[in-house]
Amino acid sequence: MKLLRIDASARAADQKNPSYRSISRQMADHFISQLPQQAVHIIRRDVGKHPPRAISEFWIEACFIAAEQRSYSHQQALLESDTLIAELAASSVIVLATPMYNYGMPSALKAWVDQVIRINKTFDFDATRGDSPLRPLLQGKTLILCWSCGEYGLAPGEHKAAMNHLVPHLKTVAHYLGVERFIDVQIQGQEFADERHQQSREQAFSRLSELAQQLTAQ
Repeated sequence: MKLLRIDASARAADQKNPSYRSISRQMADHFISQLPQQAVHIIRRDVGKHPPRAISEFWIEACFIAAEQRSYSHQQALLESDTLIAELAASSVIVLATPMYNYGMPSALKAWVDQVIRINKTFDFDATRGDSPLRPLLQGKTLILCWSCGEYGLAPGEHKAAMNHLVPHLKTVAHYLGVERFIDVQIQGQEFADERHQQSREQAFSRLSELAQQLTAQ
């Protein structure tokens, strides 16, 4: 099994001060530790520490030029995108570990999304399909979203669920990553560090252990 691990937190998991440690990175660490290492090939992409470049007008121009007609400069503009897409295409499982920043995704993760969702690489466009002209070119992937937030009430059905722009956004774009099974596991209340937060941690880590077992059994 080939697994792509993406970390989007600006924080490390091994900070001296426990309250500063990245919870999303700890979640991904735990999930991967439960997998049989000899059966898993892991591709690591840390966008939190090494953010992809933001797309530009020249980048967009390069995307819409036929590959055989691209100049050297166009090819160079797409090199990072080509690398990130190759990592995605090679993987059957995506473990995406991210905090919620300002009720959405970190800018580094959005930069990764913009680099990999690319015409004629991960989706194509056909106007004859009417109002749904885009079609994903990848398929069959499982995405496990490990996310954390400082508040409470942001999970589906909870009182601040409408403020959660992280999970709905990622569910939408996951379609164009070839994701057919989307699972999200969250830990809430990091800024409170209270009993509810500890319970949220325990439930999330237990769920990740179960998911690892299920994935291994497939």
